[in-house]
Amino acid sequence: MSPTDGVSLTLGQLAKACGAELAGDADVLIDRVATLDGADKGAIAFLSNPKYRSRLTTTRASAVIVAPADASGTALPKLIAANPYATYACVATLLHPAPPPAPGVHPTAVVSASARLAPSAAVAAHAVIGERTLIGERTSIGPGTVIGDDCSVGADCLLHPRVVLYARTQIGARTIIHSGAVIGADGFGMAELSGRWLKVPQLGRTLIGADVEIGANTTIDRGAIGDTVIEDDVKLDNQIQIAHNCRIGAHTAIAGCVGVAGSTNIGRSCKIGGAAMIAGHLDLADGTVISAATALFDSIHSPGIYTGTFPALPHREWRHVASAMRRLRSIVERIRALERDGSKDKA
Repeated sequence: MSPTDGVSLTLGQLAKACGAELAGDADVLIDRVATLDGADKGAIAFLSNPKYRSRLTTTRASAVIVAPADASGTALPKLIAANPYATYACVATLLHPAPPPAPGVHPTAVVSASARLAPSAAVAAHAVIGERTLIGERTSIGPGTVIGDDCSVGADCLLHPRVVLYARTQIGARTIIHSGAVIGADGFGMAELSGRWLKVPQLGRTLIGADVEIGANTTIDRGAIGDTVIEDDVKLDNQIQIAHNCRIGAHTAIAGCVGVAGSTNIGRSCKIGGAAMIAGHLDLADGTVISAATALFDSIHSPGIYTGTFPALPHREWRHVASAMRRLRSIVERIRALERDGSKDKA
């Protein structure tokens, strides 16, 4: 069965498995998920954005997933949940399960004699596994993936094609790593000496927790002396750079193209928008939210939403605003001078 092949479950079974309230015929058979516009018989769709509420009346889905406030908007059988998107994720996982890996090592793979592979692990074509490396039960190693010496990959992991794990990297159970990701490369450690750069040896490791997902072409450097740590349930999008000796707290989600400089500690349950840039040696409190494209140069000790991006304007208007911003310091000084003169006059 391919990942897109579904299974069939009744709406009642889905409600019980996902903890949703059932309204309507529990015996309706559902075999796939779809959008409100694209659904037809046998499909279940979901509504999480109110701007699409009108489509509830036109969808041809066999059932829908809605919030309590939207339940009256359709007579279709439905699952009612406070978080329809999360319920959709649960339903989609049940209806479209990933196929289990076929155990075994492809003849073209290169596995070191001292490596230890669980009997249920799968190693695809042209993969390379280094000395003393451990591969857990039901873990799938994709084609062309290279795992260095003394690594550890936990149970039920999925490493897509062309992932690279440098030596001594540790990966927790149920972690997914997408193609092109490089874990454990040298951090950017350079000391300037007499006008030239002297490379600082990077002696630490990269430790990835359980239930982590790492996007395509994301890079996570190993520590210079200590370790770079990605805690459990962290979700990293594509093309993210995590520098040496960073720590990313559990349940944090980081969107694409974010850069995090070295020795920064990001707390638990943080959310960081795409293309944000975070300077080194900073601390971010648990629950911090950083808006997209924000540049961060100071630590954040109180959780909240932080934004450093100037909203887009028509170019001509932006030039006027930028011109005023360049004169802001002189304008402030003139206002202060006027305030001083006003104070003298009152005296």
